[in-house]
Amino acid sequence: MQQFLIVAAAHFLALLSPGPDFFLIARSALAAGWRVASGTCLGIALANGVFIVAAFAGFALLQAGSPLFLGLQAVGALYLLYLGQLFLRHAGGQALTPATGTARPGGKESRPSWHHALGSGFLCGILNPKNALFYASLAAMLAGGPHTSPAWKLAYGCWMFSIVLLWDLLVAAAIGNRAVLQRFTDALPWLERTTGMILILLALGVMGMLAFA
Repeated sequence: MQQFLIVAAAHFLALLSPGPDFFLIARSALAAGWRVASGTCLGIALANGVFIVAAFAGFALLQAGSPLFLGLQAVGALYLLYLGQLFLRHAGGQALTPATGTARPGGKESRPSWHHALGSGFLCGILNPKNALFYASLAAMLAGGPHTSPAWKLAYGCWMFSIVLLWDLLVAAAIGNRAVLQRFTDALPWLERTTGMILILLALGVMGMLAFA
């Protein structure tokens, strides 16, 4: 259970820092409202689900203790270490100024349909290489540990998918409130620093395990 809580915390903290997915949700919510933005959220969650399944399925084919297995764990730890230092270095350096819509000729803004938002969200999530690397890193850390059974992998996968979807829906619902957006902006540097520290500690823990393997 302790490992689950650590991984769940690292995954959730990584969601807090704005990236391409966040800005797409913000733009969709401001331009077309919460209902259309929910399609964007579902599309992003589905893309994350693809990476989660691919990560767990890929590492299930590796033999624990093999050179390839240990190498992938090392690469995953290094990526988390790199991602953590990026959070620390750029904490508070990204302004939350999403666009408010796509203008049509004549000055009118377009309002995408729910299905169009769903497709846009999926493409944004699936084409973001950080998503693939992040889930591969988490899967690498879990492989060979006590939580490698299909039931545990299903629990991790369902948890991560649900948290991504619920968090994105919360962002879509709150982003139209300027006061909420301002509070999130004020807290962003602290959130990014906390995320960076958690990811670095997680990476160092994996490296320590590999050193004694």
